[in-house]
Amino acid sequence: MATKIRLCRIGAKKNPIYRMVIADARAPRDGRFIEQIGYYDPAKSPAILNIDEEKALKWLSTGAQPSNTAKSLLSQAGIIAKFHESKN
Repeated sequence: MATKIRLCRIGAKKNPIYRMVIADARAPRDGRFIEQIGYYDPAKSPAILNIDEEKALKWLSTGAQPSNTAKSLLSQAGIIAKFHESKN
């Protein structure tokens, strides 16, 4: 099963909040997911980003592929850099 790290939209109309989730690549955007590893609230000033580092590193090491947006948020949190350090 190919897993992806991606964002799942929740929240009201014109007030998005996103969960960062691990999902099967074939599942719909807001559909079933395996595990929630964090959330992102871009509506606040400054934007709130909260990611469980241990879970994210575990899933990256097992081969989960982040989407472009998820990869950008993981880079902001410094998780991608820690993942590359642990590989070397």
